[in-house]
Amino acid sequence: MSATIALAALPAAASAQGAAAPASGEGSAPPAPSAPANAEAPAAAPATLEKIVITGSRIDETTERRESTAAKIVVGRDEIERHGDTTLGDVLKRLPGITVDGRPGRGGAIRMRGLGAGYTQILLDGERVPPGFSIDSLSPQQVERIEILRAPTAETGARAIAGTINIITRDGASRRINDLQVATSVEDGRAQARVAWTRNDRLGPLTFNHSLSAFRQSLATDSTTRTRAVDLDGGATLLDQRLDATAREHRSGLHATGRLQWRGSEPGHSVVLTPFLVVGRGDTRRTGALAQAVPTRDCSAGPSPPEDPTPLCPYDESRSDGSGRYAFGRLNGAWLRRLTPDARIELRSGIGLFRNTLERVATERTDGLQTRRVDDDATTRDRNLTASGKVIALLAADHNVVAGVEAESNRRLDRRTTLQNGRPLLVEFGDDVEASATRLAAYAQDEWNVTPNWAAHVGLRWEGIATRSSASAETPRATNRSSVWSPLLHALWKPDPKSRDQVRISLTRSYRSPGLADLIARPVPNARYPIDGRNTATQPDRAGNPELRPELATGVDVALERYLDGGGVLSASVFQRWIRDFMRSQTTLETVPWSSQPRYVARPRNIGDAVTQGIELEAKFRLSQLVDGAPRTDLRLNASAFRSRVRSVPGPDNRLDRQPTYVLNAGADHRFTAVPLAVGGNINGSPGYRTRISELQTVRQGRKLVLDAYALWIVSPSLQLRMSASNLNPLDEVTGSVFDDVRSIDGRARSVRETSTTTTPSSLNLQLRLEAKL
Repeated sequence: MSATIALAALPAAASAQGAAAPASGEGSAPPAPSAPANAEAPAAAPATLEKIVITGSRIDETTERRESTAAKIVVGRDEIERHGDTTLGDVLKRLPGITVDGRPGRGGAIRMRGLGAGYTQILLDGERVPPGFSIDSLSPQQVERIEILRAPTAETGARAIAGTINIITRDGASRRINDLQVATSVEDGRAQARVAWTRNDRLGPLTFNHSLSAFRQSLATDSTTRTRAVDLDGGATLLDQRLDATAREHRSGLHATGRLQWRGSEPGHSVVLTPFLVVGRGDTRRTGALAQAVPTRDCSAGPSPPEDPTPLCPYDESRSDGSGRYAFGRLNGAWLRRLTPDARIELRSGIGLFRNTLERVATERTDGLQTRRVDDDATTRDRNLTASGKVIALLAADHNVVAGVEAESNRRLDRRTTLQNGRPLLVEFGDDVEASATRLAAYAQDEWNVTPNWAAHVGLRWEGIATRSSASAETPRATNRSSVWSPLLHALWKPDPKSRDQVRISLTRSYRSPGLADLIARPVPNARYPIDGRNTATQPDRAGNPELRPELATGVDVALERYLDGGGVLSASVFQRWIRDFMRSQTTLETVPWSSQPRYVARPRNIGDAVTQGIELEAKFRLSQLVDGAPRTDLRLNASAFRSRVRSVPGPDNRLDRQPTYVLNAGADHRFTAVPLAVGGNINGSPGYRTRISELQTVRQGRKLVLDAYALWIVSPSLQLRMSASNLNPLDEVTGSVFDDVRSIDGRARSVRETSTTTTPSSLNLQLRLEAKL
């Protein structure tokens, strides 16, 4: 019966998509593609059709995925809130092909297919998130659903070599919502608290929604870093350091999103306003004890001479007290109007402001005497303006055409003052760094049913970006311009129009543009090594490169899918990307203007071509679908294997940055019938691996294995209690680097290998959350 209902709904869904978006999604996300005609089934009972038309509800996530010509995974509200996660990163890490950097529960960079840092496009309600904004500052309670596109489309943008994640916030649905959630959690003996309230309602033609959440956290982080340098020719140990560091953080924040939608008297005419606000602060105290076993020398000797291969005269202890505040506000507006029964226009604009301030005082002591003090005062301001317009039309022969233009302006001001022992650093670069980026784009795409067995999606997008930056009035303004044409083709084939099996093929061109921070040449000196002396290869300074070019990627994706009776999906897909002008940060010894001695500096560079490929497997089904009489337990299994190589870097391990060889996920959920209880768990893992950055440099990432579980007690239809445990098997996070170099020792050239390994323990997190429908 469920299959009949889903198939019968498709003609109605196609008609609605061709005219106006459903009420629950209008103005919040790119429109869903029209349903291919080959999805039609024999007419169902009139009662079934009548019920669907009256409710106007969105088709379920599996059906939407099935009917999209471009490969797409849709994650609904039930799956988002299942484990009671406190960060979106913890939600995403369980999804096929996605990994999250950093410790469990602490957030981190989101990666698709092992690729992040510009390879994975993050959208918020269909708009790119501004620079500096972390999606972990958005509470999962504010998210309605998540869409994952494995290949770019002309409408969503081509800056998505790995794929696109579109996060759609909760909107003013027709169903009334008034939900309150109160949660407390404990990690490493430290309490955390969260509260969230979501409400929507309707006043005549006005639909409104708001979601508020607040949190307070107390976190502890301990780490140990061991640094050694060895003379490979003679075997002597040149440097042996151990840094034991602790950090105690107190964070608090408020998140607020809203949505106001006014519907005109004419069908398909509406105006939407979506304000968004995130504010927070954090106070951090870090302490460290640095011991240097080799060599030992009198610290009063001053800075190391240039020929000294062991540059640091160590301190006994360090302390850093920092206080930071951040605020991000955005207001988006949309005007939607139906021009004809089969065409509509959407005009959108938005303004976003981001501000981050940091005040930090760091001191170092040796034998109880202060040897260095650093005062750091930094402020970052970002302003983002966007405007776009598009026309969506359903033409003859079921052609669903979308054409549009986009414009975006980003302006960034970094103001930083750094004093070392009362004297300003980097005077020649000034205190202010200004940068701006202007982006223009135009696109068109067409989606239609070629035959009852074939559906096609063809698009073309042009995008141009111009960036400008300057560090001071005395330094020349750096400019960078680039433009990219991106042809895109997606096809969906069914061996039989009524078949539950289908094949997807995508041929795309995508790109990765340099970030503003990568283009700004102003250096950031290493905090451990004063700039009046030398640093080490594993503790480099950092600086940008205004000559960077964008990466261009040609991609192919092929997927085979089977949709099961009663729900569920089995999927296998392969992909490959050929990348030109690959960008990577590499460390070299340079003569620099900010120091009288040579310094190791990490800069991004275009180093040639690269290629990456992989296979992704996914299965979602109920155990009872495979075994008669088995419990109705939902199973989720996915596995991804990746391989890549950078052609200009010798092997082995010349893979793309931080791309694991594989990622595994397995989860199960069961709802008991005898008692109002639901339980579930998930295991997520990836192996340790090495990445060769250059002929001289290699970095290492330790293995990850995270086990989560939850239990949900349904007290009543309006009240439930959720208990969740994250990171049940706490593992240490281990990272490291190796640098081989030739240095002058006693007047002779010697081969030296420097290694640095950092070990950071993780902790179990227990959470108890009360969920009430008011």
